[in-house]
Amino acid sequence: MSAACRVPHLAATKRRTVLLATGAAVAALTLSACGSGGTARGGNNTNFVSSSGGVSTVKQGERNPAPQLDGKDLDGKALSTADYKGKVLVINVWGSWCPPCRAEANYFSKVAKATAGKDVQFLGINTRDAQTEPAVQFEKDYGIPYPSFYDPSGKLLLRFDKGTLNPQGIPNTLVVDRHGKIAARSLKALNETSLRKMIDPVIAEK
Repeated sequence: MSAACRVPHLAATKRRTVLLATGAAVAALTLSACGSGGTARGGNNTNFVSSSGGVSTVKQGERNPAPQLDGKDLDGKALSTADYKGKVLVINVWGSWCPPCRAEANYFSKVAKATAGKDVQFLGINTRDAQTEPAVQFEKDYGIPYPSFYDPSGKLLLRFDKGTLNPQGIPNTLVVDRHGKIAARSLKALNETSLRKMIDPVIAEK
């Protein structure tokens, strides 16, 4: 797997200006990983344990709340994490242009279908796709059964407080427990085994 994914080049000065207006933090977030597999420790006393494999976990009782995410899906329909209160959420940050995202897509599709009856809801955050068409085709190609927020400029990613296992690249995956708190984060592309290892302990929690 390559060390990084290149963000699609936006040639038009006007478009570049619009993206810059969302803040330097968005650009840094998007460019930082995309398959790098690195880990980062933030402030805010997150108390998480980071593995060398790029997956961080937090014990129950030491987790920070995930922000509520609201927006539109790839079909323009309203989408909110509030609609899935009480479920384990698996939130995957992806872009159709990102090779590691394509590498993990079949695994996410398979595990999402296998866990659908266990109070688990997969959600995507599609980012840096200038148009929805490539993202929609991506979901068709890989049989993705769950909705994704359309977030081309990365604004939703900034709702996660720094140092609370916030997303730091593409692809990233977060697991939110039934109480709405962030239990785990991956900074790398996942296969079926690593994805299950990440979410199964949270599903088993009482």
